[in-house]
Amino acid sequence: MIGPFLAYASAFVSGALAVSVVVRRNRLLAHVAFAVGMFMFAVANVLYGFELSSAEAGRISEWQNAEWLALSLLPGPWILFSLTYARGNYREFVKKWTFVLAIAFLMPASLALFSWDLTIASIGQDEVTGHWLLRLGIYGSVLNLMLLATAVIVLMNLERTYRAAVGTMRWRIKFMVLGLGVIFAGQAYTTSQIMLYRAIDLTSPIVNSVALILGGLLIVRSLFREGNFETDVFLSHSVLQNSLTVFVAGIYLLLVGAVAKLFTFLKTDASFSVKVVVVLVALVLLTLVLLSDRVRLRMRHFVSRHFQRPFYDYRTVWRRFTQSTARRVERGDLSVEIVKLTSEIFQALSVSIWLIEEGQGKLTLTASTSLTDARARDIELDADETTQTVATLSARPEPVDLDASSEKWVTSLRQLQPDNFHKGGNRICVPLVAGSELLGIMMLGDRVSGEAFSIQDLDLLRSIGDQVAANLLNIKLSNRLSQAKQLEAFQAMSAFFVHDLKNTASGLSLMLQNLPIHFNDPQFREDALRGISKTVTHINDLIKRLSMLREEISIRPVEADLNTAVAKALKCLDADPTVELVKDFHPLPKVFLDPEQIQNVVVNLVLNAKDAVNARGQICIGTELKNGWVVLTVTDNGCGMKPEFVQHSLFRPFHTTKKQGIGIGMFQCKMIVQAHRGKIEVQSELNKGTTFRILLPIGV
Repeated sequence: MIGPFLAYASAFVSGALAVSVVVRRNRLLAHVAFAVGMFMFAVANVLYGFELSSAEAGRISEWQNAEWLALSLLPGPWILFSLTYARGNYREFVKKWTFVLAIAFLMPASLALFSWDLTIASIGQDEVTGHWLLRLGIYGSVLNLMLLATAVIVLMNLERTYRAAVGTMRWRIKFMVLGLGVIFAGQAYTTSQIMLYRAIDLTSPIVNSVALILGGLLIVRSLFREGNFETDVFLSHSVLQNSLTVFVAGIYLLLVGAVAKLFTFLKTDASFSVKVVVVLVALVLLTLVLLSDRVRLRMRHFVSRHFQRPFYDYRTVWRRFTQSTARRVERGDLSVEIVKLTSEIFQALSVSIWLIEEGQGKLTLTASTSLTDARARDIELDADETTQTVATLSARPEPVDLDASSEKWVTSLRQLQPDNFHKGGNRICVPLVAGSELLGIMMLGDRVSGEAFSIQDLDLLRSIGDQVAANLLNIKLSNRLSQAKQLEAFQAMSAFFVHDLKNTASGLSLMLQNLPIHFNDPQFREDALRGISKTVTHINDLIKRLSMLREEISIRPVEADLNTAVAKALKCLDADPTVELVKDFHPLPKVFLDPEQIQNVVVNLVLNAKDAVNARGQICIGTELKNGWVVLTVTDNGCGMKPEFVQHSLFRPFHTTKKQGIGIGMFQCKMIVQAHRGKIEVQSELNKGTTFRILLPIGV
């Protein structure tokens, strides 16, 4: 009989796979989970072979229960494998799926052990086909449902791992993912059929055996690809995001139900395992064709050749390129995105970007689809090779075919792009030049099907290289500008700070010179103590003002009257007889404000106005209600300010028109007003005066 042979053959394949992984060195968690899962498949298929070879209902029932016990141990290892295989951040996923893993390991085995006699409700032979039919009990249905859920979860996780991989990493894991996809697609089919009819046709699990043989052969092909278990793919934590597996599984289950109802209505033989096996083999072959990078590349050539269109849709490529790189403001992030896009656009499995470290004169790997950091350190160019390469590529910013030249500098560059495939085609170096400055190089190799780079390819690569270089130059100049601004601010702060401290130190120095001469004079000692106290107060005030630059303004708003806050601030300023203060307060509704902080603003504005007016100066302080805002106005008839200073420097720290100021007061005022969700406006005319308006919102 063909059935037992297929069952034993699938058991042999799965057992051999389990052993081949166990004997490997550097065992990972994925190795262990894979070996355990394959071993349980082997046990289950051996028991299934015994079932098919039995002719008595009692023996079939016993073997079936034993097979279900083996199948109940499958969910845990395979879900664990799907979470850990080829994932560099698998520990995060295992931690997140701890509850699901606990259920997968414990619940099915517990159900199988403690409900042994309730798994199969009855057994008999179909009158039409003569096949043995096993009716499921409630626990058998629950176990079967968990196996169906396991198949969907495993397929979903493997799909997301495959889609997150690019370049060489995808090439390494493709056949492993495809093989397990075939195996668990077969599992999903048989378990859905069992759930539909609440019974097992003893011949239907042959589909699982065939799927296991086909999938096992694909996995064997994968094991010959170096690094298939060690590949590190990092993917997001969103389980269902962009996943087709759940959608396809739902559509499949609906179709299975519809087809079963149709067969029942037409009274057609529902046992079509042979047909299913044929369809399964056809689907595997079709999937291999559709996943083949070579086939997709040839299809693109066919469309380009026979429909008279360019090889690339440049508008789509460029729109995707610009959208993906627009928000990358760090060299590393930009490089990672570039190698991913370039690998997909040109079907090159190995793409790397090496950038020149400023001031160090060496090329450093910043992103790659094939090289690790450790490998990159082993193949770095020495100082002389780097110098020669930089000088040559700066003078000829065109893509270079590294396999078509024997120049010394080209030979040096070839070691930066190892040839992973003997038939991977030629290797290309794209100089990243902006403004006659070489910023780095992009290397491409291992092209699918060994396809040579055409003129269109090289033209597009040149354009991409220019755009990448422009982005890198912008990042470089932005960093320089940021550093220059920080240095400028530090220098300005230092200048004001040193000037103020120098004056303070001069006063203390003069006091120390007179101290030995007038020490016995009580009045001198009193003046000295007063001077020291004043100096300490001045230094503390200076430190407090400078601290405002690095601290966020914190307000404690309460419902208060702006007129009251302004009046309290003006009490300490009325004593100066040389300046006339004119008050014009109007009734205002209460608003939410921090009275102490608003008083600081008022004091700062009035003191600035006093510095701007002469002996006959006048300062007007008024309040009013206007367009949903309460408005504080401070107007003086002093010297005014230049429009350029108002527009560019007034509210910037360390910019001031006062000889004794350090340019922090207006900066602090603006921060306080903005913390109240208000606005500050200014109008000034040179030699005529200045008006400040503080607008605070009502009901906020």
